[in-house]
Amino acid sequence: MTREAVIIPLGALVAAMLLFGIFMAALGQNPFEVYALIYRGAFASAFSWQNTLARAAPLVLTALCVALPAQAGLMIIGGEGALVLGGLVAAVVGHALAGAAPLAAQAAMAAAAMIAGALWIALAGALRHWRGVNETISSLLLTYIAIAIFNHLVEGPLKDPASLNKPSTPPLSDAIMVGRLPGLDVHWGLGFGVIFAVLMYVFVRHTTWGFALRIVGGNVRAARLAGLHVGALVLLACALGGAAAGLAGMVEVAAVHGSANASLIAGYGYGGILIAFIARQNALAVLPVSALVGGIAASGGMLQRRLDLPDATVLVLQGVAFVTILASEALYGRLRVFQRARA
Repeated sequence: MTREAVIIPLGALVAAMLLFGIFMAALGQNPFEVYALIYRGAFASAFSWQNTLARAAPLVLTALCVALPAQAGLMIIGGEGALVLGGLVAAVVGHALAGAAPLAAQAAMAAAAMIAGALWIALAGALRHWRGVNETISSLLLTYIAIAIFNHLVEGPLKDPASLNKPSTPPLSDAIMVGRLPGLDVHWGLGFGVIFAVLMYVFVRHTTWGFALRIVGGNVRAARLAGLHVGALVLLACALGGAAAGLAGMVEVAAVHGSANASLIAGYGYGGILIAFIARQNALAVLPVSALVGGIAASGGMLQRRLDLPDATVLVLQGVAFVTILASEALYGRLRVFQRARA
């Protein structure tokens, strides 16, 4: 990763913090106190770190749902849809395998969730390659469809009669719930995310398939002239990204909620978009950036308790950061200091 790819995103984040500070000052709050509380809520103690890492676990996987298709030149933003469908399928499979061996049931749930997510995001890739439909728009619309399907099934055919105020699928048995990482109060979803990210980094950077993906992302015409199967590579990239988001849904169901319900629609897919952009679509860089964004999200409660601000205040910071990161894209290759360094 070049210095440009590190310094420009960091500069964009600093600009976002300054703009957020102005916003807080306009509301009558001390920006420095707000910054201090965000730090305390996210990183100041072991408890804060564990809360941050728990928030970061699904964000790693949903960020990969953006970063992996981007290697083939696609901008997919439908990770939220793949996540909710993955969680729903995992809940159904887990309930059906209630009497099976725990590891076998968990493996089946993960496989089913990954397949569901892969097929859903691959549909956006197929529409782009064979019908010319813009994948950003189609993946966003597919997200709304996925959430509608989820709500229909959870509140209808798959609803547990005992879940009155909050419609849910039947709860999973305790035996097949995903446990916690050794020595940490953080579930194995974080471990799955780290493993998936490392494997995808190796795949993209150190295999012929990954090299072919990057050629397609750089120049589709050149890829075709080189004899590459562009359609297959596009579907592969989308399927891998969708599988990551589907796995995030499975983990949220099997490690956090215990069933599929409306709590699964928590915006992790949209947070993954911001993370992938800050990380410049680099699978390894996704890991620390997810911890940063997860920490910001975890600090919302601290701001609410200490300053009586809405818990969603941190979403304003995330939104401002997303805008500044997008604006900073125009700086790549144009700053003289980096041009002189390359020369």
